[in-house]
Formats: sequence, C-alpha cells, structure tokens
Amino acid sequence: MAGVAEGLGATPYAIGGVADHVHLLVGYPPRLCVADFVRELKKATSPWMQARTSGFLWQKGYAVFAVSPESFLAVREYVRNQADHHRVVDSRQELLDLLREFGIEPDMRFFE
Repeated sequence: MAGVAEGLGATPYAIGGVADHVHLLVGYPPRLCVADFVRELKKATSPWMQARTSGFLWQKGYAVFAVSPESFLAVREYVRNQADHHRVVDSRQELLDLLREFGIEPDMRFFE
C-alpha cells in the first residue's frame, strides 16, 4: 500500500489494519482528489489482497479525516497499533461514534 500511495503522489506516514479494515496516514498533494486516491489504491491493491485472502473485496465506502499537526504523532501511533486498539474497541462502533461526535450522520448502507 505504501508503494501504491507513493506512486499516486502521496506520502505514507503509517499504515495499519486488522481483518476488516485498514487505516492509512498519508499526506497527499492538493492536485490529488481523495476519491481518485482511494479508488486507485483499492484498484491497485485488490489483486495482491485477493491472492492472499479468500473472497477478499474492498468495502464500498471509506472515511477520510484531516489531521492537525498537533495530532499527527498520536494519530500515527493509533494507525500503527490497530491490532492492539481493536482488541478493546469495536471498529464499527468507533467509526459511528466518531462521525456522530462531529455531527455527521452516517450513511448506514456502508455499514452493512
């Protein structure tokens, strides 16, 4: 994923995941549309994932959050420690809570 991100012009700072999702902390240039970045990342990594995981498919949705310079190090550690974090916190509920905390009504089609 890091190589794909770099190939798209982004700078990967951290990548971490568990069985049902992945987090990336990346910096990317303003010329790069988020939707295009995610689409190309999923497209480029699908064959690799499918060769290693039976029945692998990317989910339809995704979430993107901006990170302040003050939060960068904490977010980087959060991304790097996904396995430990999600032993305690359910990822689906965590995202729902985060969206609602910031006044964003989740589109539940992406949580099915």
